[in-house]
Amino acid sequence: MRLPVIKHINQFIEEHDEDYVQEAVAFLENLSESNSVKDEELDVIGELLSNMFGALEVQNLMREGKSEKEALNEFMQRVMGSIDT
Repeated sequence: MRLPVIKHINQFIEEHDEDYVQEAVAFLENLSESNSVKDEELDVIGELLSNMFGALEVQNLMREGKSEKEALNEFMQRVMGSIDT
């Protein structure tokens, strides 16, 4: 999970619509279930999905009234907290 990628996806959502990202998530999840996808490709798909889910979570926090900076910080603190335990 990379913060610059999450920020970029977040900017895309603000300029366009969250539905595009949700549809891309559905597509990538479906693609990951294919038997023809190699392990290396699954790793890339997984990284893309984690960044997309991160951006969607940041959007949820922003809808609750947090600024983008606050939402990003809160999300990353939760991620780091889950890694430490």
